[in-house]
Amino acid sequence: MKLDGFFRKALNELEIGGRTKRVRGKEYTELTRPCPKCTRLNSEMELAEQLGVCTCGYHFRQNARQRIAYLADAGTFTELDAELESKDLLEFPGYPEKLASAKLASSEKEAVITGICEIGGTKVCLFIMEPYFMMGSMGTIVGEKITRLFETATRDGLPVIGYTVSGGARMQEGILSLMQMAKISGAVGRHSAAGLFYTVVLTDPTTGGVTASFAMEGDVILAEPGALIGFAGQRVIEQTIRKKLPGDFQRAEFLLDHGFVDAIAPRREQKAQITALLGLHKREVSA
Repeated sequence: MKLDGFFRKALNELEIGGRTKRVRGKEYTELTRPCPKCTRLNSEMELAEQLGVCTCGYHFRQNARQRIAYLADAGTFTELDAELESKDLLEFPGYPEKLASAKLASSEKEAVITGICEIGGTKVCLFIMEPYFMMGSMGTIVGEKITRLFETATRDGLPVIGYTVSGGARMQEGILSLMQMAKISGAVGRHSAAGLFYTVVLTDPTTGGVTASFAMEGDVILAEPGALIGFAGQRVIEQTIRKKLPGDFQRAEFLLDHGFVDAIAPRREQKAQITALLGLHKREVSA
């Protein structure tokens, strides 16, 4: 039986599964994502089941809500300060439009989500930065929300678990955004002085003022495989020191070899690793 012409051709992009793009000679649609490492086409359903990790081990970015769904014990997460959102305090040109666009892209009001939950049965304060809200850039509200979280943790005697992803301080808020580095660091210091535990997971990318402050102040610092971690960009450093840097410079594995992070934490193992660390801290405190 001849089937030529039996099935009609797709008439538009929606019928073929969305807009098509071509990467390294492979065509994909909005329902698939090519892996930058191995070029494999991953369906969105596959990635959801695999926590955003390709079969080759490449870690795609995850939004904050996806991380919360994986990390927090079911039904235990309570969000804090959800009503806070950035304002154009300095009347920076185009900033209101950028904020509106970021809210649409991320479905969030701000570049960090904070709350209280249980992880492996242990009650913790949790913050997770949102990559799809201006790449997790740190403005006054990000600083305020994280500071309040550490103050809550100090008052209630709770450990803090944090996930960073950021391009650094938000330039549209000028010096006000830079002040958040000291503000959060002060809250982290008071939390530490109270003998409480703080661990942070660095994800791709963690750069700028976030790296220069609370991202590197954890008692235990974990990093996702291949994550870009640094302060200034590699090209800027090379131009400053007039030397060529290694190709893997500022990647998580390079930082592990040079003592800047304590361990590489593959996404599927993170909850178990964090649960184990919380258990160790509880035993130390009780002893």
